[in-house]
Amino acid sequence: MSAKFGPAGNSEAFSAKFKSSTDAPIFLREMGLDHYEYQCGRGVRVTDKTANDLRQKAEDNDITLSLHAPYFISLSSIDKEKRDNSINYILQSCDAATRIGAKRIVIHSGSCGKITREEALELAKDTLVRARKAAVDEGYEHITFCPETMGKVNQLGNLTEVLKLCQLDDSFIPCIDFGHLNAREFGYIKGKAEYEKMLDEVENLIGKDRLKVFHSHFSKIMFTVPGGEKKHLTFDDNQGFGPDFEPLMEIVAKKNLSPVFVCESAGTQAEDALKMKQYYLSVKE
Repeated sequence: MSAKFGPAGNSEAFSAKFKSSTDAPIFLREMGLDHYEYQCGRGVRVTDKTANDLRQKAEDNDITLSLHAPYFISLSSIDKEKRDNSINYILQSCDAATRIGAKRIVIHSGSCGKITREEALELAKDTLVRARKAAVDEGYEHITFCPETMGKVNQLGNLTEVLKLCQLDDSFIPCIDFGHLNAREFGYIKGKAEYEKMLDEVENLIGKDRLKVFHSHFSKIMFTVPGGEKKHLTFDDNQGFGPDFEPLMEIVAKKNLSPVFVCESAGTQAEDALKMKQYYLSVKE
């Protein structure tokens, strides 16, 4: 197995050529990509017609799918009603993912607000466990939950916190957003050493099997001190914000890992995903 690469949603080049997201698999196969992350960030609104069209075209074009659950999910809210609503949004995401043929859903961890990180993590753990039970009870055990590392300092979701969420269930796989991790630590990632340390932590906390197939978001992200993430950039943006993808591709190829890389560049996510894939293939033995 090899790593897979694709965009989060639709790039500007796609939107100039196609009208419907259901045509994304055609566009991506023509480019030489093999994954697509369908965006439900602003809510899950996927008609059966859209779902059927997307699933069929993905199958026809050998494109695997994942789905990004709504941004307003907060596993760690101090408001119980918001946490319960978040479970409902996760179930809606499972339903939509099942209908489009996606195997993974990406879930934001939440924020810390006015409570400690430890308290926020405990609330998130409880919410995620209940969400998983509800998903299994409703027949969605085939959907993999991917809690995501977050980019703002006050958000729950540094790498250790996400891995602790993944320890709750053997089926959970981390969505490691390296741009987020770099932004929340103000340019921490300089090269191979930092990537190696992160991947070692994944293996140490949840094991080699899940390290091998982790989910990932990748983009350059502008950040501020002390807040963290400000906005997504493109790979061609030379404002001095990273991280660079090349050292990570070299490690993934050397370790023979098979993650899914979803590029979240601002408007050039498909083109930048292709740059990642081409470099990965060039260093893969």
